Amino acid sequence: MALDELTEELARSAAGGDHRALGELLKRIEPDVLRHCARILPYHQDAEEACQDTLLAVARNIARFEGRARFSTWLHIVTANCARTTYRSLKRRAAEQTSEELPVQKPDVRRVSVIAGSRLDLLEAMEALEADKPDLAQALVLRDIVQLDYNEVAEQLGIPLGTAKSRIHQARKYVQAALGDTYRLS
Repeated sequence: MALDELTEELARSAAGGDHRALGELLKRIEPDVLRHCARILPYHQDAEEACQDTLLAVARNIARFEGRARFSTWLHIVTANCARTTYRSLKRRAAEQTSEELPVQKPDVRRVSVIAGSRLDLLEAMEALEADKPDLAQALVLRDIVQLDYNEVAEQLGIPLGTAKSRIHQARKYVQAALGDTYRLS
């Protein structure tokens, strides 16, 4: 999600309390946020829900954007977190439904793409990693989902570069073990 300088300036103005700038900012980032959510979530409706949650989170929390890093970096993190939260929420809702209310349906493999199925597997593995080792999950999300470079990951987490690399490596091994040999992570 590479944003232009006008968008970065709108973010700084919105963080300073300019409501007009916030409205314009939300309009400008919506297509990019939706695309990013769609890369994480396998179903378009879920991506749209995560996109709306992200835009709401940006509107509510823009004052927390301090401008130390680029707005695009901050937005990547908010978007990834909202997409993962949407996935957990959908999963929880499905588990809460009783068989009398609505039968829980597994995705039909003939209608779900290999990519969508792979994303579901990855989200499950990420959820397990987050439950077991949240520090590793945070580093992996920043590197492989948000696509920050190693230095940016270390800076965002406030840890040394070597520690960031180690956490990412350990997280990838964990996720690889959960996904099996048919999957390869970067």
